[in-house]
Formats: sequence, C-alpha cells, structure tokens
Amino acid sequence: MLRLILLLFLFVQISYGKNTKVENFKVTILSTMLSDFYIGEWGFSALIEADGKKILFDTGSRPNTVINNAKELNIDLSDIEHVYLSHNHKDHTGGLMNLKKNFPNAFSNAHIAEGIFYPRPNSNGTEHYILQNKSKLEDLKIDFKTYVNPTQLLPGLWTTGQIPRKYDEKNWSSLGKIIDKNGDESEDTIPEDQSLFFDTDKGIVLISGCGHAGLANTLDYVKEIIPNRPIYKIIGGFHLLNLDDNKLEWTAKKMEESGVKYFVGAHCTGINSTYSIREFMNLSPEKALVGSVGTYITNKGIYPGYMQ
Repeated sequence: MLRLILLLFLFVQISYGKNTKVENFKVTILSTMLSDFYIGEWGFSALIEADGKKILFDTGSRPNTVINNAKELNIDLSDIEHVYLSHNHKDHTGGLMNLKKNFPNAFSNAHIAEGIFYPRPNSNGTEHYILQNKSKLEDLKIDFKTYVNPTQLLPGLWTTGQIPRKYDEKNWSSLGKIIDKNGDESEDTIPEDQSLFFDTDKGIVLISGCGHAGLANTLDYVKEIIPNRPIYKIIGGFHLLNLDDNKLEWTAKKMEESGVKYFVGAHCTGINSTYSIREFMNLSPEKALVGSVGTYITNKGIYPGYMQ
C-alpha cells in the first residue's frame, strides 16, 4: 500500500509539477457581443499568444465572425495549429469549419474535453452542432484530442479538463438532457466545460468560454492543479448574467480569495453583473471591465476598445 501511495504521489508530481511560466502573453477577444468597429455576436473567441505559441480559444458562433474580425485587427490566423473548444455549444464552435476551410494548413489540432460529443436529446433528435459536423470536421483533417484531467497542452499552457462541481453554482439550463458514454440519459450539466490557464511571474491567467462548471469551481480547481499561486487575471465568459446580488457578492468573494486583480467579463458574463463584481471587489474601471471585440490583456494590463 505504501508503495502504491508513493507511486501515486510521484505521478502527481510528474503530471502537475513541471510548471513552465509564461513570460510574455497577449489574449485578444475576437468574438463577443459588445463591439465598436468590428462584428459583435452572441458567441466567444479569443486568440492566446504566449511566448511565441498561439492557440485559438473557441471559434465564435457565425461562420465568418472570427475571420472578419481578425482581418480587421490585422491578426494572422494562417499559422495557428491549435484550437481549443471550451464546450459543445454552437456559439463557441460555429466558426471552426470555415476557419479550417479558409486556412487549410492551420487548426489541425482541436483540444476538447470528454463529453463534447455526447448526444443531447431534443425535439430535433440527439445531434447538436458539433456532433452533427464531427465527421465533416475530421474529413477536413482536424484531429480532436480529448481530455478528462488537467493537461499541459503546450509548454506553459494548461487545460483544466473536466472541472469538479464543488459548489452548486448551477451555470446551465436544467431543461437540457445528455446521453453519456454508458447510454444513460440525465440532466445536461455541460460536463465537458473546460478552461485554459497559464502561470506567469505575477500569477495565473485564466481564460473561460462560458464557465458552465462555475467560476468558483474553476478557480478552486486551478488552485489545486498549480497550488500556492494567485489567479490574478481572468478573461472570458463566466455565465453570471441575471444572478442576484447575493450570488454575485459570493462569487466576488471567491475571486478575491483566489487573488484576482484584473477581470474582463465578456460574452455571457453580463454587463450589469460585471459592474456589480467590480463594485463588490472594489476594483477600478481599468482593472474590471466589460470585454468587447478587440479588447486584449498582456502582462502589463488591460487594453479595451471604445466599448467597455
């Protein structure tokens, strides 16, 4: 038994212990609702650039939103090998097919979590957008790489994989159903929801698509994966819209406990919810704002567009 415990401890150290820190980074929003000069939509996408590596986080909803916005922002998508899909919903996966068709030498590796291709029964059958188009995407030479546990995708860049639901944040519709790999039907809790993160000298940067697993759950899990590090910058969609003040204040407290100093709420975070979080955390408008298309963060700060 002692030998087994030591082996498990060694496995954890090998799996999670090699924590490569990112020195320079830029995370640019390419799809979200709020926009000024670009195309806004109900969706999310962001380009992550970290020490010379690139990965596209989600692909927006409409076929050409990310392509058009990237062009307007003078961002080259042709050399991006990796795409990361936070979960199955079309507003995060709808642009993938056109991205691959327009840039056939890019987006060859799609990083997903277990559950993204599970059938979702509804009045139209069991297939949803990404499942319906799985074979077409594979025919375009997209290789889907599936994760359950935390994994370092590229040096310094991590996925959470599936996130334990420690707190009952309930960031999904209770109406949806899912059929798991055993053929059992149950409530669709979006089990594949995953977030991407990386460590820096100042702390961890976290990017979320919708946060269906819950922002507090995600923060707690990242702290388990890389312990004793503050999560100082977070950006993306966090599904906080329409929450009452008690839940928002509780969420803000969890963010403070995790070390969050910068907060960019985009997509499904909610405009009023973002402002409430700012007040509960006593953050300045320069450190907590609504993300728009073109908003980006670096190791130096947040750079919003005209709409913030």
